[in-house]
Amino acid sequence: MQFHGTTIIALRSESERKAVIASDGQATMENQIIKSTTRKVRRIYDEKVLAGFAGATADSLTLFERFEGKLKEY
Repeated sequence: MQFHGTTIIALRSESERKAVIASDGQATMENQIIKSTTRKVRRIYDEKVLAGFAGATADSLTLFERFEGKLKEY
């Protein structure tokens, strides 16, 4: 059985230089919702960067950590 994260959407306004990211907050296993309060959108890098990942839940946690590491490196 595989755990999956699902939908992320992002919108950015060119004129106002603002952005928003939203997610459905659900983790699923096959066709069942197993957790409805999953945090797929997070503030990272001292809360300066808003990031969201969809896909396999374990992979997204690793990607958050690696992305923040690269932000600190550069």
